[in-house]
Amino acid sequence: MRPVGGATPMRPGGMREHNLAVVLGEVARQQPVSRARVAAATGLTKTTVSALVADLVRDRLVTQAEAVRGQGDRGRPGSGLSLDGDHVAALGCEISVDRLAVSVLDLRMRQRVRLERWADNRRDPMTVLGEISGLAAEAVRLAGEQGLSVVGATVAVPGLLDRASSRITVAPNLGWHDVPLDHRWSVLGAAALPTQVDNEANLAAIGELRLGAGTLYDSFMLVTGEVGIGAGLVIDSALHSGAGGYAGELGHVVVTPDGDLCGCGARGCLETVAGKEALLRAAGLDPRDGLRPLIEGVGSGEPRALAAVDAAARALAVALAAAVNLLDPGAIILGGPLAAIGPRLLDTLETNLAARLRNLRGSAPPVLASALGDDSAVLGGAVAVLDAVVADPGPVMRRAGRPDG
Repeated sequence: MRPVGGATPMRPGGMREHNLAVVLGEVARQQPVSRARVAAATGLTKTTVSALVADLVRDRLVTQAEAVRGQGDRGRPGSGLSLDGDHVAALGCEISVDRLAVSVLDLRMRQRVRLERWADNRRDPMTVLGEISGLAAEAVRLAGEQGLSVVGATVAVPGLLDRASSRITVAPNLGWHDVPLDHRWSVLGAAALPTQVDNEANLAAIGELRLGAGTLYDSFMLVTGEVGIGAGLVIDSALHSGAGGYAGELGHVVVTPDGDLCGCGARGCLETVAGKEALLRAAGLDPRDGLRPLIEGVGSGEPRALAAVDAAARALAVALAAAVNLLDPGAIILGGPLAAIGPRLLDTLETNLAARLRNLRGSAPPVLASALGDDSAVLGGAVAVLDAVVADPGPVMRRAGRPDG
């Protein structure tokens, strides 16, 4: 496991809590790994490591597996330590324009529960928040039947957030403005779950980094979205969301200055050409029918479908060329509907992007399809919770009723 954000800082709870995080992180990175190897990697004494491992095993964060040859003293096999995937778990939730989804991952990042409900969420936000809370509570219940204790949740939303005041500032494609979040999670609150909220593109980037196409790259840009288009930026295996958390609004880069009016109030934004609903309308299709007719039209060579996809790819190339020149990502990963459309969009995008970047850079970064499809954000939300556990296991251990210090 590779925690997002880099090295573990010193914990305010003291040296022991810090060392617990260091040892757990090393187990996550090297599993299965012996105590001797952990001691060598961390600089801690073998006695200290053994004591810390005993606490982590007791609180069901680490499990002892079969011997690991070549990792013991003087060539003797050392007992293998791995993350315990049978007890601690995390919940990811996503609110998109037409879907609610939840997913539970165990500490080894295996998906144990997945639920979704299709609905038009351009409705009263309190109603939608109540529905996702109910879906989340059902996921927690199903996880409990498997012996899992869900210790935290992250909710992905397609909008801009004010984290200081715990509000959704604006989610234009949901029609939401200034939505408070601090007391809206009654069902999750009843389950005593610490809950955070983040932008869907940021969480999708974390999902791809840890579980999808981004595992091959330390730096990349994830481009995703439904009605709108957002981007999550990963640099040196860490998510970068900007000073105010508003980075990545690629869909509001203007690609046709005199184009259609966007939900943000400007004209000619990328999402007015390459957003899912814009694509379907350009192809002469009803957005309520979903992507399947467009994908079938592209496959059969239907002229309007091909023209709509090519126009979207060219518009994406305009916006992404600017992003590449500014940020220099190692790869571009397309998620959601953009990935689902298939090779026609990817090939046209790659050709146009290369043409725009060739003279200055010599080549364009590779363009890949998401390995997680529509689930990158909901999975990324659960991963964010698990990363926080590995980086600071103290709260989970205290919740288990055994103070770590």
